[in-house]
Amino acid sequence: MALRYSRMDNSLPQKYITQEGQKKAEEELVRLKDEKRPSIAKKIAAAKELGDLSENAEYADAKDEQAFLEARILELTNLLKFAEVVPGQTSGNEAVTVGSKVTIDGENGQRTYTIVGFNEANPAAGKISNASPLGQALLGRKAGDTISLQVPSGSRQFTILEIN
Repeated sequence: MALRYSRMDNSLPQKYITQEGQKKAEEELVRLKDEKRPSIAKKIAAAKELGDLSENAEYADAKDEQAFLEARILELTNLLKFAEVVPGQTSGNEAVTVGSKVTIDGENGQRTYTIVGFNEANPAAGKISNASPLGQALLGRKAGDTISLQVPSGSRQFTILEIN
């Protein structure tokens, strides 16, 4: 009797990407496939001509670079294939969603963040992931709501001032 694996919950965590992030990912994918991949192939071919591959550092480096490149291409391909594209900035939303630009007020003053998918997160640029603790705490909240967030130094409170 053959055992069959079946999973009751086929869902995976949903990945999100903004329209801006989608465009950047598409551009990077084209650049990697059209420019970087042929460049690495030339490096590998040149390294092969140097002789013994078992002791050829150039060949090993080029193959490592190729492996990283192919992994990145696969990552971008899957992201573009499976991620849900959300508007870069939404207006008129009453509640915070992925793609919302949110202004909050806390102990350190006002800050504005855009809620993005994990792959676009860049806190220094004001982009936080929907999966981050702050991103999760903001999702579904409305202007005027106060949220409490546990951080390593204790609890912090933020008030949502504006959602765009």
